[in-house]
Amino acid sequence: EREEDLDDNFERCTSEALKSFGDGSVFIEKFIKNPRHIEVQILADNYGNVVHLFERDCSVQRRHQKVIEIAPAPNLPDDVRDRITASAVKLCKTVGYRNAG
Repeated sequence: EREEDLDDNFERCTSEALKSFGDGSVFIEKFIKNPRHIEVQILADNYGNVVHLFERDCSVQRRHQKVIEIAPAPNLPDDVRDRITASAVKLCKTVGYRNAG
C-alpha cells in the first residue's frame, strides 16, 4: 500500500518469477483499496438476444472461492449499476456470447 515499498516488492516479485518460471517478467496493475467483486448474470440465445438479470456482490471470498453472493449488490449507486449491466450486455452482444453466465 505504501509507495516507498514499491521498489523492494517489485524486486521480490521479479526474483520469484525468474526462479519459478525462468522469466522475471511481471504485470503491474493499479492498486484498488477495498475492491468489490461485482458480477452480472447474463442470458443470451442463438438469435442475438441478450439480457441481464442484474448484478450480485461476490466480495466475500475464502481462498479465492465465493462464500456469499448478495443480490442486488448493496450500496452500489444506481448509475454504476446501470453502467455495468449495460456494458455487460454490450460486451456479450459484441462477442456473440450465447449461454447463461
